[in-house]
Amino acid sequence: MKIFEHPGQTPVQLIDRYEGNIELFMKREDLIHPLVSGNKWRKLKYNMIEAHTLGYNRIITFGGAFSNHVHATAAAGPACGLETIGIIRGDIVEPLNPTLRQASEWGMKLVAVTREEYRMRSDPEFQAELKKRFGNCYLIPEGGTNVLALKGCAEITIGTEKYDYWCVSCGTGGTLAGLLTGLGPDETVLGFPALKGGLFLKEEIKQVLNLAGVSSRARWELITDYHFGGYAKISKELVDFMVDFRKHYQILLDPIYTGKMMFGIADLLKQGFFRENSRILAIHTGGLQGITGIEKKYGINIK
Repeated sequence: MKIFEHPGQTPVQLIDRYEGNIELFMKREDLIHPLVSGNKWRKLKYNMIEAHTLGYNRIITFGGAFSNHVHATAAAGPACGLETIGIIRGDIVEPLNPTLRQASEWGMKLVAVTREEYRMRSDPEFQAELKKRFGNCYLIPEGGTNVLALKGCAEITIGTEKYDYWCVSCGTGGTLAGLLTGLGPDETVLGFPALKGGLFLKEEIKQVLNLAGVSSRARWELITDYHFGGYAKISKELVDFMVDFRKHYQILLDPIYTGKMMFGIADLLKQGFFRENSRILAIHTGGLQGITGIEKKYGINIK
């Protein structure tokens, strides 16, 4: 389990200062591990420890063809002495894209299911069928979001200074929920959904907080205007922003999550959204492995 022996502290980098004495910082969760980075390391940490403690030898999880979570689980499994199975939404196209190819090389068994079947991924009967087919597996949900994931993501807040705003991109909402368990009433968390129609996340975040027995003290809201058409969809404007951001701050952003969030923060700063004298902390949630697939899909160059 050495992969999770990292103390979990990551550097905070000043990005810039803006009119109204507003400061923007970035917490570099992307630097936590070269293969299992950002919020995926946080979400998997206690799940992998639990699977190992309970004596499981196999992990089963879910994701799309470019899933950061599938990739991270495939990398973490062998390091923890666990086999991995990835239930992949839709067809698995040959040759494999970079995400699935690397997952397969690390030993993950890739299993394609139809989109209709994939929508049943949380159904107990469907899960029971998977366990019957593949043996007694430890099941980790899509995106890694469950009660143990919240415990890991809450540790992002340990040892940090006070910030008025904490900003985080959202897929399944687990990282945001985890932050809420560790922050106080004088702090606000802004979530930037990567999926179109992200307001459905509000109820899912409330549900996982209830399951964890957590009553959030921090204020929070979802900013749903920066999904660029939906999950894994991008535009020239977003790519240009990311390239310019790297040029100015020497930080590579991913186009699915953190890139969209940072675009949103920059736009909100122009609109005067943030209070004067505010300190803003943006969480870089990693996911940089997905850049290669997006570059190939759209015929662009981000790196």
